[in-house]
Formats: sequence, C-alpha cells, structure tokens
Amino acid sequence: MPGVGTFREDFGASVVVALVALPLCVGVAVASGVPAELGIVTGVVGGLVTGWFRGSSLQVSGPAAGLTVLVYEAVHTHGARALGVLVLAAGVLQLCMGALRLGRWFRAISVAVVHGMLAGIGLVLIAGQLYALGGVPAPGATLEKLAAVPALAAEADWAAVALGAGTIAVLVAWRRMPDRLRLAPGALVGVAAATAVSVMLRLPVEKVTVTGVLGAVAPPGWADFGMLASAGALGTVIALALIASAETLFSAAAVDRMHDGPRTHYDRELVAQGFGNTVCGLLGALPMTAVIVRSAANVEAGARTRASRIMHGGWLLLFAVALPQLLRIVPLAALAGVLLHAGWKLLPARAVAGLWRSHRGEAVVLVTTAGAVVATNLFEGVLIGLGLAVVKAAWETSQVHIEEVWEGGELHVQVLGSASFLRLPKLLDELDALPAGHPVRLDLSGLRHLDHACLTALHGWEKNRTPLTGREGVI
Repeated sequence: MPGVGTFREDFGASVVVALVALPLCVGVAVASGVPAELGIVTGVVGGLVTGWFRGSSLQVSGPAAGLTVLVYEAVHTHGARALGVLVLAAGVLQLCMGALRLGRWFRAISVAVVHGMLAGIGLVLIAGQLYALGGVPAPGATLEKLAAVPALAAEADWAAVALGAGTIAVLVAWRRMPDRLRLAPGALVGVAAATAVSVMLRLPVEKVTVTGVLGAVAPPGWADFGMLASAGALGTVIALALIASAETLFSAAAVDRMHDGPRTHYDRELVAQGFGNTVCGLLGALPMTAVIVRSAANVEAGARTRASRIMHGGWLLLFAVALPQLLRIVPLAALAGVLLHAGWKLLPARAVAGLWRSHRGEAVVLVTTAGAVVATNLFEGVLIGLGLAVVKAAWETSQVHIEEVWEGGELHVQVLGSASFLRLPKLLDELDALPAGHPVRLDLSGLRHLDHACLTALHGWEKNRTPLTGREGVI
C-alpha cells in the first residue's frame, strides 16, 4: 500500500485508468449481449477485489474485448442466466491452476498462437461491430456476417454510421495530440463527443439501455448449475479459464517491461484472477482478465503501487451508483466505434510481415489460428492453432541425417539427430539410397531421440538389407 509520498501518483493514475476503463466496460458489455452495467460491475470487481492481490502490482483487470466473442456465443447458446455459472466455474478452475502452480506454464504457449487468437478475435469483433455501427441486425455466424457486409450499406442508419466513424476519427487523431491535451483518454473523448453531437442534433439513433446496477446483477441459482453437465458448457468454462489466464499472463509480461517495480508472480496473479472471476460469477457479471490498455495507462500515468488499481474500482463504482443516467444518452454507434478501433489494433499486420521474413512457420501458425477462430469458434480455433504449433515444433526439432564411412570394405552408417515418425520417410529414403551389395553396419548411438515408429522401421530395413549384405546390421 502507498505511503504519503506515493499517494498523489496513485490517486492521479486511478482517475486516468477509470476514465479509460469506463467506455471499454460499457462497450464490451453491450457487444457481449448483456446489460451495460455488468461491464462496470466487472471493472469494479477487477479493482476493489483483484486489485488487493500481490500477483502483479500495476496490472489492471476488467472486462476485455478478447473475451467478447466467447461471452456472446455463451449467452446466445446457454442463455443470460447461465453466464454467472460459466464465469464462476472458470474462476474456480483458475484458482485450482494457480494453487497447482501452473501459472508459469502459460509462458510456454506459442506467441504465434496467442497473436493468432487475438487476430481472430479482432476479425470477429470487427465483423460484428460493423452491424452495430450501422444499426442493423447481424447474421449469426462470423462467416455469414463477412459475406453480408457488401449489402450492409443499403440498410445502414447513416446517422449512426457518422457518429461511429467520428468516434474512430477522434481515437486516431487523439494519439497525435500534444501530451498536455491527452490527459483525458481518447476513448472517453470520442464517446463524449459523439454523445454531445447526438444530443445537440437530436439524432434518432439507438442509445444504451440502462436498468440500474441492482437490476442488472443476477446471481445464479442452484438450479442453474445443472447446465455444467453438458459438454458444450464445460468446453466454454475451459475456454474462458485458459484464454483469460493466457491473456492475463501475457499482459503481465508486457507490463513488467514497462516499469522497474516488483516483477509479476505468475501463480499469485492466476489466483487473483480466479478469485475475481469467482466473485464476478456470483454476481452474474462478465468475466475479467488483465487488460493491457488499462495496465499501460496505469503505468504511463505514474502509478507506483497497487493502490491505483484499487481506487480505479472505487471510481467505477461511484459512477455506476451515482450517475447511471448518463449512460442512457450514449449512442450504441459510438461504443461500436470504440470496439472497431480495439478490434483493428488486435490485428498484427506488422507481426505477420516480420514473421514471414524471419520465421515463416510461425507466420503460418498465426494466420491459421486466426482463420480457424473466424471459421469455427474461439475454443476450437485456439485448439487448432495449438495443434499446428505442436506439429511445427515436432517437425523442426526432429532433424535426422546419416553419415557414411567406409571401413575395410564395410559401410559404416551412423544415424544422427532426433528420429521421429515425422522424419521417417526422409530417413528411409536416405537408407534405401545406400549402395547395394556391401556389408552395412548401422549405428544408432548418435540419436538423441528414437521413437517406436522409427525403431520398428529400422528393424524392418535391417531385415530387408541382410540378404544383400550377408550379415546383420548393428542396431
């Protein structure tokens, strides 16, 4: 906790982070298909509950655009009442992973898969928010949304489109403003400007629906927990826990590079996220994860201790209780503009170009993961990406070759490297190309790894070779 010397920095940073978080909390909730207040509730829990834990001192948690797609699918598949159960179960799973000290293992996940997951989320987010921007009902699947984009112009509400486009323009231009003007977050300025224009011109665009925090909070009942027996619900829980954990811990690694304070304790941070998601589930709110946008704003605003993120939760709670009526005048198109901008920033165009020049295999994993997320869903897409990354790693580490040495009329063949089934065709082709009619001594002592498929094949090759050489090979 802060002393007198750090309170001023933490207090100022908390205000900045709350202003950054407010439009994102509301926008993520609306895009997820739940009441806007639930996004603020998750932000409050991320500050007032998760903020007390010592896993990462400056990282800030709340609802994230990266989970929007998964939550939207869960709400439409299982119903809004099921959200609390799913988030609660995911939180408990995170607690178990933290207790088992599995947090550090998330650092072993392929960065290409994570970037591909975020790129896929960005594409899905953009596809959905284009319809929200135009005030048009969206088709169900992402591929259907993308296919119907050309016809969107004929049905769009152009007043809403103008407000959303103006919000995006403010977000882009705000980053080029002098530092003294950028004290207020760009997202808040963009939404405030669009709201002001909408009110002054009395534009007939759709606004945020507000019922009040107490009316939006819907704790799950005992009967709701029966849904966890279904395979679909269980898959959603696992996806929520794994994706939220991976995003949190990758964000922690990025935040650690931005300051000189204490480093993140990954297992403690995983426990903190699990506890926060358990509370969110009990309140029927959105799932939380650490968010790099808020965390970076916290560091850049001069935060010194975890007190800044705790106080940011207090500011969000004050807004939700004292000023909920302000949300009623916010155009949905402005929030769609914020999320379109967020989705665009998730697309790693420069990363793909750089990987293609230096590590093409990683680029293929990234693009494939993103495409799989768009074509299927978040959980299956990430599994496909992980599977491809494992195959790629196995292929690259399974390097095998042979060296030939003639010793007294006998061909000494040493097999070197790591022999797995992935390289078996290449290995057998090299052995079959050896000169026929000469004794061969096969030496496998130089292999770092030899799987059963290769061992069986080499025994078979030895038996076939014996009639030609007149003696046994040495394996």
